This record gives sequence, structure tokens and C-alpha cells, in this order.
Amino acid sequence: MNAVSCPDIFYIKTGNMSNDSKATRRKFLQQIGNTGLLLAATPLSGLAAAEKAEERMIRYEKKFSANDKIRIGVIGFGIQGHFDLATALKVPGTEVVAICDLYTGRLENAKELYGAAIFTTRNYLELLDRKDVDAVIIAATDLWHARITKEALKKGKAVYCEKPMVHKISEGMGVVEAARASKKILQVGSQRVSSIVYAKAQELLKAGEIGKLNMVNAVYDRQGSIGAWEYTMPSDASPETVDWNRYIEGMAKFPFDPKKFFWWRNYREFGTGVAGDLFVHLLSGTHVITGSKGPDRIFSGGQLSYWKDGRNVPDIMTGILQYPETAAHQAFQLTLQVNFISGTGGQEIIKLIGEEGTIEIKGGGLTVHHSIMPKAPGFGGYDAVFTYPKAMQESLTQAYKNKYSDEEKKRPVKADIDFKAPPGYSDHLDHFTNFFDSVRTGKPVVEDASFGLRAAAPALACNDSYFQKKIISWDPETMKIKS
Repeated sequence: MNAVSCPDIFYIKTGNMSNDSKATRRKFLQQIGNTGLLLAATPLSGLAAAEKAEERMIRYEKKFSANDKIRIGVIGFGIQGHFDLATALKVPGTEVVAICDLYTGRLENAKELYGAAIFTTRNYLELLDRKDVDAVIIAATDLWHARITKEALKKGKAVYCEKPMVHKISEGMGVVEAARASKKILQVGSQRVSSIVYAKAQELLKAGEIGKLNMVNAVYDRQGSIGAWEYTMPSDASPETVDWNRYIEGMAKFPFDPKKFFWWRNYREFGTGVAGDLFVHLLSGTHVITGSKGPDRIFSGGQLSYWKDGRNVPDIMTGILQYPETAAHQAFQLTLQVNFISGTGGQEIIKLIGEEGTIEIKGGGLTVHHSIMPKAPGFGGYDAVFTYPKAMQESLTQAYKNKYSDEEKKRPVKADIDFKAPPGYSDHLDHFTNFFDSVRTGKPVVEDASFGLRAAAPALACNDSYFQKKIISWDPETMKIKS
């Protein structure tokens, strides 16, 4: 491991390491607690986030026996299901044994990727009945998240459920209670909760690096058809290749519609729109940084601006959420924005704004910029003084000079901070590593059902506010809508 530090940047390089490199890395971790050499050059106290990631890497250097292996089943093998499984299998001691999807083409793809012997089915209950499945990844349509999660927990499976945890707020407490009753591991899939960059932002905020927090601006913009969920359709999409009746089970029957299956995110009946899909990422990140349980007032507005392809959800949405003061944080306002036709070309940014500066998270790192007011109040310039009689101007100026020193009139200067994750770092991999750690050890997960609901509910309340044209009141402690 190579570590480099300077007054305004901390950066760790990791990758394929020789035995000598691994020994050096362990030595570095041992020395973190008893040397000030690295800390003297940077205000990032403790280097806790980087150490946490390294400790996980070291722990997974050990070999696992057959009894230690966690066998995975995947329910929903679309885009996210593919990504989730590929990442999960990077964690040592895991293997995939079963995959479920309602489209036969994806089951064929599963066998191409993982071997003809892998069990495939269009009925997720068959997968849950298998004794050789220890943990399931639920990456199905949002409509099915709560139902499958509860059934998987009853079957004794550990569950990794993609965000949002539920399709409707009313489903939330049922999932929370099912997780408690089962005593099985349930982790929600918002990977930013495990990110070392977000952990560093949390550390800096708690240390008072930007003073008291008062506002958070969070943006997740895109520009392009795929970003707006117009995915390439398979050439054989039909009622024969898609189990349509199972897909709409519990709904009033209507004819097969390939858009509502392959572009399901665009429809309220199956997905949760930009709020449930992307606001929830921004909410989970904000909550882990601030330690918040959520807002108490939620309002949103938006429009369908460009992607008029039959979808019944907006492609531009802004949410305004008010967070009350708690023991964990000061009162602050959170603005959420998604724009699917953004001339920026697309961006994901969370900016925490305090009284003395900002923490901006963008890409694989963060930047802290300070702006601290001087002790002396402003005087002169665009001020009312010049509008008074000349004699009064002179006396006021002299009084100001007598009261405040030149030093007190200056803005305090504090160096900016840059923090970057190691090249190739993946918070998605860290999130799955945390999940499998919990499955093996029984320790609490980093994103349990309560955290998942507290992130999902405000996002889904943005949808309710948009469609109902009203402010939604939410109790983040009891996790219930206020009447």
C-alpha cells in the first residue's frame, strides 16, 4: 500500500498486492493509532474511513471452507440484478446457485454466464423453497420488493433488497416487522451507505469542519434515452417469453405491454419514478452523513418535459424537505433534484452547506471549501452609511475603526480539503461486503429495514406530494404519515 498526504489532499492507492505489499499495508494500519506523521499534514482525523475499507480487505484475504460459503439466489435478473450478482461474487466465499426472472431470455443468459447447471425459474417461490439458497438478492420490479422480501424472510433466507425497499409507504412497517420477527439479515441496497467517501463526509461534518449545517442540495441529473429508462427491447418480447400473468398478479388483468415490463420504471403501477429510483440514493447518502432519521415536511413539484413516451411519471422533479432539529443534527433543509434532459450532460452531487463552508461530494471524492465570516460586521461599500450626512459618516467610520481591529475585519482563512477514494474503489462492493459480513457474523447491517424505510418513505412522499399537490407530513421516529 502506498499512502501520500499533503496539506489539502488525502489519497490511498490499493490494488493487486504482493505479500510484501500486504505486510506493508498491515504495518500501516498498525501505525495509524500511534503516529501523528500522516495526521499532522491533514485535518482528516483518524483516517477512519480508509482504515475501515482496508480492514475489510485484510479480513477477506482468509480462505473459506465449504461450510463458510454463502450460496446466493437472485430474483430479478435485469440490469441491476446482473450488476448486483457480479459484485456479490467478488466477495470471497460466495457462489450463485439459482436465478429467477420472468423473461426467458434472461434465464438463458444466466446459464450462458454461470453454467448450464445453474437452477433457473420464472417462479420465485421455487427459488425460495431451495435448501441450497442461503441469501437472496431481490432486484425485481419495485412493485414486488415488499412481497418477496417478507416471503424470503419467512423462508429463513438472508435478504439483500434493492432500493427503494417498498413500492408504497404503507408497505414499510410490514417489512420492518417481518425482519424483526424473522431475526434474519435484511439489508437494503443503497450502496452509498457503505461508501468511504460518505463516511469521510460524516466525519468532517461531525468535527465541525463547515460549522453548523443549515442546508443540503442534492442533484442526480441525466441526459440520454438510457438514463431516462428507454432500454433496448428484446426482439422476442411476447406473452410466450414473458410470464405476464405472474407479473401483474393481484392487479386487474390487462393485455401484455412490453413497455410496462421492460421499461417498468416509467410507470407508477410498477415503479416509483425518479423519486423512488434516484431521490432515494440522495436521501440515503444525506441520512448516513448527518445521522438523520428523516424530514417531517415534504413538498415536490415537477413536469413531463421531454420523454413523452407513454410514461406516467415526470422526467423533471424537485423536492423540498424540512428536517427538524434533533440530537443528531441542527435543523436543515434538503433540496432534491432530478432532470432527465439536463444540459449539464448529467451529474450527481450532494453539497452540504454550513455556516463556515461546504462539503461537496462528486464522483469518487469530496471537496471542502471554507468561507468564514470575520468577527467584525460589514461596514461601507453597498451599505447605508454613504446616504447619511457627512459628519455622521465620519463619526460612524471612526467608531467602527475604534471598536474592531484590522485582524477582526479580515475573513479567517482555512485550507480547502480534497478526499479521494482509491482508484477502482467500489462502494457497491463495500455494501455487499458489509452484507455478507452480517450474514456470517450476525452483526447488524449498515442499512436495515428501518433505515431503508426512512430513506424510501420521504422519496415516495415526494411522489404523493407531486400527484396530490400538497405538503406531506411525516414522522421520522415512528415512520408514519401524519394526518
